[in-house]
Amino acid sequence: MILFTDLDGTLLTDSKELTKENQNAIREAIEAGHKVVISTGRPLAGATAQARALHLDGEGCYIICFNGGEIYDCAARKSLYRKSVPFEEVRYVFDLAHKRGLHIQTYDRNHVIGEENRKEIFDYSSVYGLPAKIVPDVISCLPEEPCKMLAIDEENHENLVRFQKELLPWAEGKLDLFFSHPMLLELVPTGVSKGAAIGILCDYLGIPISEAVAVGDAENDIPMIRAAGIGAVMCNGEAHTLSFADYVTTNDNNHSGVAEVIRRFLLRK
Repeated sequence: MILFTDLDGTLLTDSKELTKENQNAIREAIEAGHKVVISTGRPLAGATAQARALHLDGEGCYIICFNGGEIYDCAARKSLYRKSVPFEEVRYVFDLAHKRGLHIQTYDRNHVIGEENRKEIFDYSSVYGLPAKIVPDVISCLPEEPCKMLAIDEENHENLVRFQKELLPWAEGKLDLFFSHPMLLELVPTGVSKGAAIGILCDYLGIPISEAVAVGDAENDIPMIRAAGIGAVMCNGEAHTLSFADYVTTNDNNHSGVAEVIRRFLLRK
């Protein structure tokens, strides 16, 4: 079988740590021949660093990052799939966000990039361990089209909701917009999601999607929870996300809820 697990609010505790019980359960699953996939909204550089820290960077380990925009083989150290946002769409979103007084950022292979020197980008950099770069023109500084953009408002969720609603008519057929956290509005190419990435990776590995187990907690996890054969939601998950669960954990992210899922559905203990 194959396990797809979100990081924040799911595999990691609130202090961004991996419990010993989660670590042991993952090791047992890999030793039993199962695959383990980190599935996150984080950029590739941040996700690979986290995978190394968690010892999830060897054979049988994969990463879905950018909320499905890129799929990475940890053992082979290569991308298996990537879908990006065209530069003209990046420019449009950045310009509108600036007009509305919102922070907007994107990514190259090693940095989080913004055009304004704002608190939000440095807070993000500190939490996720990715260096921040402030540039005069994001387009001229990107070596390739990025996989996603992220709008942040640390104080007022409704500002992001208004921005999302304003963008939706223009974004139809171009970008999908959804929340990974009340203060984080994700903007990715249309059709990109953790659920779509599950299908792509299962096809690549020759694993029936019915043998996939996905576990998450937030709105951006819903597509993979729906796509997998078994969709588990952490008991600390958002109310809307919980409504899509085949299984709700007894233990939350601070008390090894992922280990509970692994033992129940992969190891059958």
